[in-house]
Amino acid sequence: MTVNDTKDTRKDAAAGLGYGIFAYLIWGFFPVYFKALTTVPALQVVSHRIVWSVLFLSLILGWRRRWRAVTEAFKDRRVVVLLISSALLIATNWLVFIIAVGHAQVIQSSLGYFITPFVSVLLGVAFLKERLSRLQIISLFLAAVGVVLLTVHYGRFPWVSLILAFTFGSYGLIRKVVTVDSITGLTVETLLLSPVALGYLLYVTLDGTGSFPDHELQINFFLVFAGVATSVPLLLFASAARRLRLATIGFLQYITPTMHFLLAVLLYREPFTQAHLTCFVLIWAGLCCYSYDALRRIRAARQNIS
Repeated sequence: MTVNDTKDTRKDAAAGLGYGIFAYLIWGFFPVYFKALTTVPALQVVSHRIVWSVLFLSLILGWRRRWRAVTEAFKDRRVVVLLISSALLIATNWLVFIIAVGHAQVIQSSLGYFITPFVSVLLGVAFLKERLSRLQIISLFLAAVGVVLLTVHYGRFPWVSLILAFTFGSYGLIRKVVTVDSITGLTVETLLLSPVALGYLLYVTLDGTGSFPDHELQINFFLVFAGVATSVPLLLFASAARRLRLATIGFLQYITPTMHFLLAVLLYREPFTQAHLTCFVLIWAGLCCYSYDALRRIRAARQNIS
């Protein structure tokens, strides 16, 4: 590798890091956004996110003259199959998250996104043949113990947390390996979902149970703007995922759940029990181990380059 190649690689990684951090900061405020839409049924909110995302992305693609890339993506069977899978994963993630926020379970959603980095690491090992260090194995063990203890205490499986973790972790894996750029991939995903979403919205409108446009102005605005709020962080995330190792993506992912956790406890006053505390302490300990190991690897790589 030449010096210029090394510099380009480092610039690419730095850009990916910036994209990732910004995406997770935006997602960190999502409980506030979707709390404002609790009067709208969750499935309608998800459908609006899909439909308005298509419109927003279409405007971007028209402005950048990139529709040809979307057409080419639809011609590649492997790409279409992968993006159908990622579209279903992200739609499921959206629906479960909105339901959790609407039922005052932001702590549960934050737990799910705290677990997501560990899911990303496991998927990286299973599908991308990434190797785990001893500290990474310890961090995974600590997180697993925390989830098990919480499950035993409540006597029920934390389905919300684990569905959020596995759907988003798997989404990140697919977007890393699919051979399309971020905006093309997201446009194809939302286009694949849009017939069902638009059909459902038309049905509830004709049925008289639709929330748009008969709701108050603020709710209508939030439903329409959901396209922008949905697309921008996903575009940033997809750009980051293509530039960074999946393990590094896992390292960044705890920005969002930390913000969700603080909102749940400090703003929404959700119950935070001793069992929650034990679980979160173990997960945070695991994240500390993982973060220390990641930083150590970055420093070692820089010393080798220099």
